[in-house]
Amino acid sequence: MTTHGFTLAAEGPFDFGASLRFLEDWPATRALPGDGRALRFAYCAETDWLPIGVTVTAAPGGVAVATTRAAGPGIRGEVARILSLDVDGTGFAKLGEADPVLAGVQRRSPGLRPVCFWTPWEAACWAVIVQRSSMLVASKIKQRIAERYGAKVAVHGRAYVAFPPPVTLLEAGGLGLPPQKEEWLRGLARAALDGMLTTEHLRALPPEDALAELRGLPGVGPFSAGLILIRGAGAPDAFPGDEPRLFAILREAYGLPEDAPPSAYRRLAEAWRPYRSWASFLFRASTYGVGDDRE
Repeated sequence: MTTHGFTLAAEGPFDFGASLRFLEDWPATRALPGDGRALRFAYCAETDWLPIGVTVTAAPGGVAVATTRAAGPGIRGEVARILSLDVDGTGFAKLGEADPVLAGVQRRSPGLRPVCFWTPWEAACWAVIVQRSSMLVASKIKQRIAERYGAKVAVHGRAYVAFPPPVTLLEAGGLGLPPQKEEWLRGLARAALDGMLTTEHLRALPPEDALAELRGLPGVGPFSAGLILIRGAGAPDAFPGDEPRLFAILREAYGLPEDAPPSAYRRLAEAWRPYRSWASFLFRASTYGVGDDRE
C-alpha cells in the first residue's frame, strides 16, 4: 500500500515517548494497539470527513508521520494539533520558574504536551457518552459504535477503525445508548456539519466565547465544553470554569481550602497564561491510572 510521509517539528520541549505513555493510560485510547514506539490510528479527517490511517514515530526535533492517503495542509495541521505540535511551547517550561508546584509536575513528565482527540467532533461525542459513566465503560461503548458504523483502514498491516463522521451518526439507527444521549449525539452531528465543532471555528473565538457557544449545544455542560475546546480543538490557553476533578487536584497540590470558590482556581490559572490548557492537562494527566476512573 502506498503511504505518504511528512515531518512535524516541535518548537520547545517535546517528548514523543511521553505522549505514547500517556495514551497507554488514558482510558479514551487505552484499547488502541501499540508497541511503545509508534502511534497508529484511523480517524475521519476534519477537512473532508473521509477516513485516513496515520502512523507517527519519533524523529529528530519532532515526529515523522505516514498517512494512507495524501496529506495536504489541513491533515498536517490536524496531526500537529493532536500532539500539540501546532503551538510554540518554548515558554511553557519557564512558567515553572515562578510556580514551584507546576515545576514539580513538569519534572515528573518532561516534554509531555496535551494529546488531543482526533477531532473536536469525536471529543464532543465522548463528552456525551461518558456522562454518568466510567471512562472505561464509555471507551467500550465508543469503540462499539465505531466498529458498527465506522470505516476500517489498514495501517501497517493491521485494521484500525475510524469513529464515524457526523453524517453517518445523524442517519444511524440505534447506537446502544439511552434515548436522551442518542438525541444529543444527533444534535452534535448537526452542529458539526454546520461547522460549529471544527478546530478552525473554535480556536478563532476567544476561549470564553468558545466555551459559552459550546455550552449551548445539546448535552454539553461546563465540563464537556472545556473538554471539547481543550482536548478536542487543542486550544492552548483555556481554563475550564467548572471541573470538579481538576479543582480537587489543584486544591491538594496548592493547599487551597476545601470551600475554595471557582474564582480561586481561575486566579491561580492566570499565572499559567498563555498555556493554561497545558498546565491543567499536566495536573490531570498525573492522576490517570490512579483511583477513580470517572471524568
